[in-house]
Order: sequence, then C-alpha cells, then structure tokens
Amino acid sequence: MSRLRKLIGFHVGTGVLLGVGGWYLGWFIGHHINAPSLDYFGDTDQNDVAVFLGYLIGTIGFLAGLGFLNYPLARMAGKPSSLPSTAGSRRSLGMATDHKVVGIQYLWGIGLFFFVGGLNAMLIRFELLRPNHQVFPAGQYLTLVGLHGAMMIGIMSSAVLGPFANYLVPIMIGARRMAFPRIEALSFWLLMAAGGILTTTIFFGGFPTGWTGYAPLIDQGNAGMDSYIVFFALVGISMCLIGLNLVVTVITMRAPGLAWFRLPIFVWGVICTAALMALASPVLVAVLGMAALDRTIQTTFFIPARGGSQYLYENLFWVFGHPEVYILAIPGFGIVLELLPVFARKPLWGYRLAVAGMLGVTLLSFLVWQHHLFVSGINSDSRPFYIFSTELISVPTGFTFLCGLMTIWRGRLRFTVPMLFCLAWFFNFLIGGLSGVFLSDTPSDVTTHGSFFSMAHFHYTIMGGLVFAFFAAVYYWFPKMTGWAFNERLARIHFWTMFIAFNSTFAPLFAVGFLGQSRRTVTYPPNLQFLNDWASVSAFVLGASMLVFLANLVWSKALAHVRADANPWESRSIEWQLPTPVPPGNFEQTPVFTGDPYGYGTGEPIGVPPAAAPAVGGAG
Repeated sequence: MSRLRKLIGFHVGTGVLLGVGGWYLGWFIGHHINAPSLDYFGDTDQNDVAVFLGYLIGTIGFLAGLGFLNYPLARMAGKPSSLPSTAGSRRSLGMATDHKVVGIQYLWGIGLFFFVGGLNAMLIRFELLRPNHQVFPAGQYLTLVGLHGAMMIGIMSSAVLGPFANYLVPIMIGARRMAFPRIEALSFWLLMAAGGILTTTIFFGGFPTGWTGYAPLIDQGNAGMDSYIVFFALVGISMCLIGLNLVVTVITMRAPGLAWFRLPIFVWGVICTAALMALASPVLVAVLGMAALDRTIQTTFFIPARGGSQYLYENLFWVFGHPEVYILAIPGFGIVLELLPVFARKPLWGYRLAVAGMLGVTLLSFLVWQHHLFVSGINSDSRPFYIFSTELISVPTGFTFLCGLMTIWRGRLRFTVPMLFCLAWFFNFLIGGLSGVFLSDTPSDVTTHGSFFSMAHFHYTIMGGLVFAFFAAVYYWFPKMTGWAFNERLARIHFWTMFIAFNSTFAPLFAVGFLGQSRRTVTYPPNLQFLNDWASVSAFVLGASMLVFLANLVWSKALAHVRADANPWESRSIEWQLPTPVPPGNFEQTPVFTGDPYGYGTGEPIGVPPAAAPAVGGAG
C-alpha cells in the first residue's frame, strides 16, 4: 500500500500525467467552444482557442499533480495547513518549500533547458556550414532560431536568481527561509512548465518570429505561435513571483545589525535584478495577453487594417525587453564582485560606488528601449534622447567595472577556476560593451541592426557575461550546495576550452555582420562561407566544452565521491561558516551582524569552527 501511495503521490510524474490529461481536456472543450474554421486572416485552418485552453488546463493539472492545490483546498475545507515535507531522495521531484531544495531544483532544471537551447544552437551552426540550406528549409530554420533564442532568454532569465539567490540570499541575510515558500516553489515549476510547453511548438509547425514575436507575424503564425505566447507568459509570471519574493525577503527578514550597506554585494545584485523582474515582466504578460486575444476572440490590438498597430507591440515588448537584458547582466555583476575579494584577498574596492552603479543601471534600463526601434519608424525628434540615455547607461555600468578592476589591483590573486571565469567575464563584457556603442547611435545602427553584428554583441554581453558568471558561481558554491568537489583538472580544461571557443565563435561574426549577413536567414553570400565555417567549427568546440563540464559533474557526484572541504576558498562570507549540508533552519540562533564581510587583509580571523558560525562573515 505504501508503494502505491508513493506511486500516485504528489510529484513530477503525477504532474506530467495530469498535465497531459488536462491538455486534452482543454483541447476538447476548446473545440466545442470554437469549432475549427478559417480564421479571419483566411490562410490557416486551426483552433487557437483549443490550443490555449489545452495549455491553460494542462498547466493547472501539472501544478495540481505536484500538490499546489492541497493548501487552498485544505483551507477551504477548514483543515489546518502545513508545509510539505522535503525529506528523502525524491524531494527534488516535487513541491518543496525549503529554499535550499528549490535552489538545487532550479540548478538542475535550468541545466536541462540550457542543454536543449544549446543543442538548437549546434543545429543552427551546422546549417550555416553552407551558403544554401542543407537540412532545414527557411521555415524550419526560423523555428530553430526562435526555439534557441526564446529558450535561452526565457529560461536563463532565472539562471542566477533561481538557483543561487534562492539558496544563498536567506543565509546571507541571516534568515531561516524565504518570505513566501509556496510562491518560491510555484515560480520554479511554472518555469519548468513553460520550458516543456515551448518544446511542443515543433508539433504545431513552429513559429516564424525569432524570440521577439513581432506583430503582425504573431497574429498570422500557425498554432506553434500559441506555444510561444504561453511559454513567455508563464516565464513572465514566474519572473514576477520570484522578483517579488526576493525583494520582500530582503526588506523584511534581514537579521539584526544587517543594515543596507552591510549587505553582501551579491544580495544587492539580486535586489536590483528582482526589482526589474517585478516591474518589467507584467508588461510582457500584458502584451502577450493582447496577442492571445487577437488570435482567439478576434480583437485587433496589433492589426492595422482593423485599427490596431503592430508598432504598439514592438514598443510594449521592448519596454520589457531592454530591462530583460539587464535582468540577464546585473546578476553577473553581483557574482563577480562577490567572488573577487575572496580570490584577491582584499576588501571590495568602492562598495558604495558598486551599489550606486547597479542601482543606476536598474533605473536607466527603463529609459533606453526605443534604441531597438531606430530603424522601425521612430519619430526622428526622439532619437537624440534615446541615443543619450543608451550611452548614459554605460556610466553606472562602468562604476561596477571599475570597482572590480580596482579590487584586483595589487591583490594577492589566486587563479582558481571561479577566479578564471570572473576574469573572463571582464574580457567578454568589455567587448560586448564597446560593440554596443555601434548599436546605440542611429547612423551606425542603421548599418548593423538586424545583422550578425548585433547578434555577436548580444552574445558577448549576455553569454560572455551571464553564462561565464554563472559557471563562476557553480564552481564557487557547488561544494557548499552539494558537499562534493569538482575535479580541478577537468574544470580548468572546461574553462580554457569554453573561453577560447566562445571568442573564436563570436568574434568573426562581427565581421560577418559588417559584411552584410542578416540574422535569421538560412542563406548568405558565398564569399562569407569561410568565416561562417570558422564560427561553426568553433561553436562545436564550445558545445564540446559543455560536455567536459557535464563529465566533471558526473565524476564528482557519481564516481569519485570526493568530499569538499568545509571552506575551500577561505571565505569570510557567512554561508561558508555553516555546516555542509546546511541544516533545514540554517541557523541554531539568529545571527547578529556587526562588521564588514569583505575584511580580507585586515588581520581578522578568516574562519572559525561551524559551532561558532553566527560570529563570522561580518556577524557577531
């Protein structure tokens, strides 16, 4: 009986079964509400109502199978509520309310979809080995590009706040949990449902818009466009929930003595990113809701022939879309500035300047969105303002960059693997920033907009920034989160292969873009084949570097079983003073913070036994 109860209990298997059943139920109801007929464009025969209802009821069924309805149903029945148990080996396969378990769930879930998005990138580069299409015709190629871009943008938006902020922020501020544990769990499983829904677009013919979903294509696309809309809507809801949860947690649950300017710089990066998530993602959900209404009940928000405007979609999308760029970038600032003092053995230089820089980027990110519209009919009188605001945002960005460089200056550097990824972040992000100047000014943007130049700039900024910072965080905090140590040699092979292959892949694409190759086109001039072949082969090596990381992960977790040292980096941060694994309540007693967590080189003790944990890392 106990085995049967476990089999039909609340976990991801039950969630998938109920999700699939809910999808077919929604599909059935939708067909009875709106039988298949020619839509008002007259060029497709599909039932968008059935598809949307299928995804909606399927998502509800998926969450019900995980146990998310237990609490509200119990409260409505007058029964006492309780948090689900997180004990046992299956705790990562269901609804968990321990912030550390949710952080690890995010790490594995994001890794899964990162692999899917990376596989699409390999297929794209394989197709571009020849000037004319080989395997994928133009329509299928567009779907590959869209799947890669949407998966990476949507899922990787939570690549840092999901695993690392959920796991570490409560510990860093001396709290026992997140402010809203059930919402924390909901944000993760909504993201996983979104990733699964996006992959189903291939069964409905894909979508022709790339990751931006521009109108009027979003109205004209086949049923695969519905998968895109639901995916990004769920991503937006998840981002909003995680952002609100983290902001409330930091504001209301800091331990005694932890004033705002005693917060670890990583927590400041989390606050800025969470604020952007909470404020920008509702705009994304709103514009996608309008698109869904256009496709289902024949509203005309984005249909010019009926009084709408596709220009409205573009503006609303980028009101979200450019803060989204910094949702991806600011966590990298926080990670790098958090790690540099540890490996430079000196205090963080210009702590308050770094905080001001991140706050400045957060504010200005809402004032630059129309530089994406320089070639889309923007009023010429407004161009000078957006040129100025776009270039102005480089000033607070430069503050954080300067603080990092000055922390390194004359430090006693230890070139560990996390430090190597931090240094690579500086190199990559500098190239991304300098190339962005060409896109911030209208005259040069007219030449480079929509070309591989802008794509290379974006990858240097986001992959060169976020993904390299993400791996720095993985190698730095993985021993604390799991208790296992990576193989040092494999880790260094991973870094050097990834760093060289990344630059070898995207640096030639600046030249390809200047020479006129457009993004999202499966064909290109024959004289550009050599540079494309070079980029493709380098991309395959970049993909192989991820396999080296995966092999290291399997080695450390399943084969070698080498336990990590209690504090391998000799860090003063409070999370490294706790036992591994961190106990469920984090602290036996609430710590009282009295000092600076970055006091390296001041003669203060770096580490003490775990029993005295509340007395270190700036706590007393």
